[in-house]
Amino acid sequence: MSERTMHGILFDHARAARIGLPEAVFCEHKSRKALLSLLQGRGLDPAAPLLFTRLAPEIFHSLPPDLREKYCCDELARTAYAFTLPKKDKGRVAVVSAGTADGRVTWEAARTLDYLGIRREVYEDNGVAGLWRLASNLGEVNSFDVVIVVAGLDAALASVMGGLTGRPIFAVPTSVGYGMARAGEAALACMLVSCAPGIAVMNIDNGYGAACAAARVINLIGPPGNDPH
Repeated sequence: MSERTMHGILFDHARAARIGLPEAVFCEHKSRKALLSLLQGRGLDPAAPLLFTRLAPEIFHSLPPDLREKYCCDELARTAYAFTLPKKDKGRVAVVSAGTADGRVTWEAARTLDYLGIRREVYEDNGVAGLWRLASNLGEVNSFDVVIVVAGLDAALASVMGGLTGRPIFAVPTSVGYGMARAGEAALACMLVSCAPGIAVMNIDNGYGAACAAARVINLIGPPGNDPH
């Protein structure tokens, strides 16, 4: 039976059974009243952990102190959860960013992976203006099962990474950059026309989507001991 909240929100209860990923709450443009209802209710169910994305810090800080204390909130990533899914014993994801200016998207991806119970490591400041930084991390990055690449401006990091690893790559363009960067459109176009074959490109600033794409790959990995790498 369908169950609605007092604000007309209809949850997709069977999503995890269908695709292996639970529903999350996209907070942007939702009213404070609706978010308060969700944070006080469904968000506190340990049997069905819920991730809140694009949660504005001012909204979170306007909550009652006793409710805030129940959540693990990251203001940079604009994410919050009270509980996480069980830790997976298989699969790891490297989140590689061009710069700390891409931090919101980078950490949205990392925090989503934390919520999903997937082991991850973040490698920030690997922009191509100083290739030695990426080179120094490359051996470690190649030990992971999936790589998420986060970059704004010309987003060249995605192409460079695509030529240096055989791991699945999910590239996320960010809205970082001046003028002709056009709020991430230039980065998106550069990633889409990359000469490195097999790079999957997400929407602008969609770190959450990249983490979910990585999770789909991780969900296909066999039991420990059967690692094909």
